[in-house]
This record gives sequence, C-alpha cells and structure tokens, in this order.
Amino acid sequence: MYLFYERNFSNNGHILSPDESKHCVKVLRHQVGDCISVMDGKGSIFKAEILEAAPKKCVLKVLETKTEKPRPFSIHMVVAPTKNIDRLEWFLEKATEIGIEQVTPILCDHSERKVIKPERLEKVIVSAAKQSLKSYIPTLNPLTTYKDFIFREQENTNCFIAHCEESSKVLLKNAYQQNSNAVVLIGPEGDFSPQEIKQAVENKYQEISLGKERLRTETAALMGCATLNLINQVD
Repeated sequence: MYLFYERNFSNNGHILSPDESKHCVKVLRHQVGDCISVMDGKGSIFKAEILEAAPKKCVLKVLETKTEKPRPFSIHMVVAPTKNIDRLEWFLEKATEIGIEQVTPILCDHSERKVIKPERLEKVIVSAAKQSLKSYIPTLNPLTTYKDFIFREQENTNCFIAHCEESSKVLLKNAYQQNSNAVVLIGPEGDFSPQEIKQAVENKYQEISLGKERLRTETAALMGCATLNLINQVD
C-alpha cells in the first residue's frame, strides 16, 4: 500500500495538493475510479476513490476512514543538529519509522551547526512516515537554544540528559518507566558542556547512559528512541 499525505484532507473537500496530485497521476499513473489511501498525519487514514485525475488537482471521494488513537506515551528527542546534516536526516528518518512524537533541534555551547532547513527535514519525516505506513507525523519543533529549552516546564514527563562525562549515570532502560512520557537530551559532537549538564540536573533532568560505547550524536539519539520504544512494546 502507498500512502499519500494531506494534512487538512478532511477539511479541504478531499483534494490532494498539487505535489501529491502530480505524483498520483503522473508518476503512479492512477486514473478515475482507482482507490488510493491518504493519511492526514493526525491519526486518520482514508480509503478514497479518484473522481478527477488531474495532475494539479486530484479530487477524491472518501469510502472508508480508519482512525488510530495516539500512543499512551510520548517520546520527545531533543537533539543538537550534526555538522553533517545528512546524519540528522538519517536519524529523523529512522526515528519516524521506529516511533517518535516530537523532535526539537537545540543549539548548545559546543554546537558546530547553527542553521538548519526545517522544510527539508519535514520532507524527510513525511517521506519516512508514508513509507512505514504511520498514522501520525512526528512534530518537528523550531530550532531553539539549550537554555531556552532547559528552563521549560515539562509536566508529567520523565526528563533525561545523556552525556559522556563521568558521573553517577543510570542506564536509560533502567531509569525509564513503561508508558510514561519522556524527554531525552542528546548533545552535539563535542558533547554538552559541564555548565549545561549542571543546568539540566538543577532543572530535574536525570543523567543517563546509553551504554559503554561512545556514540555519534545521531546514533545516540536513535539508541535512545529505540530503547524507549522497546520498553513500551507489548505482545
């Protein structure tokens, strides 16, 4: 099954955007009468019949709607963008496939990359969600500074910071409680500064380890995301 994406599908008269219409009609060569599946990224997947197959305006009739409830927990990875942006894109793609609710890029004391193109990163996320047949599109929050983020109140959420400094850290798998919301901070290639770690601890972030190995930023972020998802797996 191929998923098309239209965020406001249920409110726009069931019309695909020009880009999705072109892909539907020109690339996949769908015609009037064909049935396709459309996701709105907010939990619903629609089975729809094509009424008008125009490259700039594909008009559909909804035949069936399936809505999936949000997960009972939320995973929010807060990650310093990597110097090589391809690595951040790789993380976003894989985390979307595995399962994640929010990603916030942060600027830290040791950050080498200070600018990102959110439009490009959004496309990576949407593409991964469509490919893995997700009902929900993860939220990509605006790039923010570490200090601005660390002082935000996180209600009903377990807050963690992963770093490489020597301290009394606990493995994430032992610190996290199943079916609870989690925010995990992952630093840049040069790690968080001692001052940033101190600020996190003072704001009730628990210091955690992701294992004995020294991991790249994007690998550490994916390890954190995968660990939380595995703990929440049910038979």
